[in-house]
Amino acid sequence: MADTDNVVLEHLRHIRRVVDETREDVRELKTRVGGLEREVAQVHVDIAQIQVKIAEQSARIDRLADRVERVERRLDLTDA
Repeated sequence: MADTDNVVLEHLRHIRRVVDETREDVRELKTRVGGLEREVAQVHVDIAQIQVKIAEQSARIDRLADRVERVERRLDLTDA
């Protein structure tokens, strides 16, 4: 019976060691995933800011096009 108890204890110790290692791995993965989530969130913010700048540039270009068109009309430079 003592041999059986020793074998069972040995298996239980091995299982505990594997569980402890797995717990550490999961902690590390949670930390790394948290970092990735923060980075992705920052990328989303950066993209949103770029989209706003593009929209502002587009509006400015539209206004410039209108002004050029007005100048062309005043100088009779437009094609009939």
